Amino acid sequence: MYDWRKMSDEEKAEVLEFRISQHNPWHLPSSFEWGKWFHVTAACYEHKHLFGFSPQRMGIFSQALFDCFVQSQTEVAAWVLLPNHYHVLAKVHVLPLLKKKLGRLHGRMSHYWNVEEGMKGRKCFHGCSFRPIRSDAHKWSTFNYIHHNPVKHGYVDKWTDWAYGSARQYLKQTPRASVLAAWKAFPVLGMGKGWDDE
Repeated sequence: MYDWRKMSDEEKAEVLEFRISQHNPWHLPSSFEWGKWFHVTAACYEHKHLFGFSPQRMGIFSQALFDCFVQSQTEVAAWVLLPNHYHVLAKVHVLPLLKKKLGRLHGRMSHYWNVEEGMKGRKCFHGCSFRPIRSDAHKWSTFNYIHHNPVKHGYVDKWTDWAYGSARQYLKQTPRASVLAAWKAFPVLGMGKGWDDE
């Protein structure tokens, strides 16, 4: 029997992948509390609008991205896909597993897009960043930042106008007073300056 507390992240990733392949439940033993929150973000190479090539591509990649996080044993709190980058706030249990799954997703989608557009060998992604969340306040500010991102970049005027993200669901399930209180208590301020300007 394996002891989760004594296993490395790589060993945990292997066990989880095996459990998934055997169609076993993806959850871990309830007696073991683990996982850290991360702000995960990736951009298209040179900020080209590769996701935004078509509404169909945006929809397909949104679903594939969400599936990738689910299969990596994460708890997604907020996410958004823009035409040239994405953001996800997630509680990550096995970081190497998530990195591996995202790497495969990026590679697979790059291949499909390059075939579709006749651009063999084109570089589509500019890496992927995993920023650890430092506090509850940082988590809430990141949550607000992700939902506000389409407005920040000028794609829409209101959160509810953007279809590729979790903002609509959040606003539907949360009383308006609570949303406004969270926005006021945890402002985004200068978040993203220098790394999410385009």
